[in-house]
Amino acid sequence: MLAAGRRENRGPKQGPNQGSGGDQAAKPGKPGKPPKIVNGLARILRRADYLRVQSAERRAVQPGLLLQAAPESDQAESDQAESDQKTMPVGFTASRKVGNAVLRNRARRRLKALAAEYLPRHAMPGHAYVLVARQATPARPYAELRGDLERALRKLRLWRDGAAS
Repeated sequence: MLAAGRRENRGPKQGPNQGSGGDQAAKPGKPGKPPKIVNGLARILRRADYLRVQSAERRAVQPGLLLQAAPESDQAESDQAESDQKTMPVGFTASRKVGNAVLRNRARRRLKALAAEYLPRHAMPGHAYVLVARQATPARPYAELRGDLERALRKLRLWRDGAAS
């Protein structure tokens, strides 16, 4: 008999959607599921992808944002070549240094709008990009953020002049 308030150990708890086998391909961000694509940008959602871009050590710091870039892996490049290079992986992040949750969300929304407007037309395909918000991002005028992104792409030699594709 167990003491009051203690339960018998019945093994690992399983939630309502967890079966004994578990279908790993059904979880978001797994290789079996296609990435979320918005405005020609495939969202980076997995931590491993963020770390891969960060480990490439190609970054440009600007007053309003930090841009990190990494060449896509060989498999991703061949997949992208098949899709006529219409999408590029992009991630967004804002740490608690940016401010409270409202400011972090505002910063991420501004970076997403900026990326949707400029990356498909001006960023070199074949690379994954991560835009990191800085403390100035939420309050910085949009035109200055646009200039920051352009300068960052030029610094990394990933800027291209061109019309929307």
